[in-house]
Amino acid sequence: AALTVRFLTRRFIGEYGDMEFIYSHNLTVDGREILFHIWDVPNSQQGEEGSSEEKRIQWADSFVLVYSICDRASFNILPLKIQFIKAAKEGQNQEKVPIVIVGNKRDLHHQRVVSSEEGRLLALSSDCGFYEVSAAE
Repeated sequence: AALTVRFLTRRFIGEYGDMEFIYSHNLTVDGREILFHIWDVPNSQQGEEGSSEEKRIQWADSFVLVYSICDRASFNILPLKIQFIKAAKEGQNQEKVPIVIVGNKRDLHHQRVVSSEEGRLLALSSDCGFYEVSAAE
């Protein structure tokens, strides 16, 4: 949620509840107006399998999977998420689904438990993009 709000408003808010939201946002990219619809799902709901997650996956055209570099569990769930998304999306039309893995909280490097190399390796082995960022900065 912090990254989504930062993207939409350029502001950082540190605390969020466990609500999911759908945001809409217009942005000009390479001279073209692009309308983004962002379905932001809190970490506590990302572990659910089944109809809710399947519905979100079918709804989306691309995915940004965010983990905290300070939280090993948030990183460890990503391979299953990637596999689930690819099975649901690529099985339909044989096109590669755009997935980006984002390690958040780069500013908290002193609390890091997931190395940059681990994130890059997961992205490389899963054919995903990779970034490390700080929503706070």
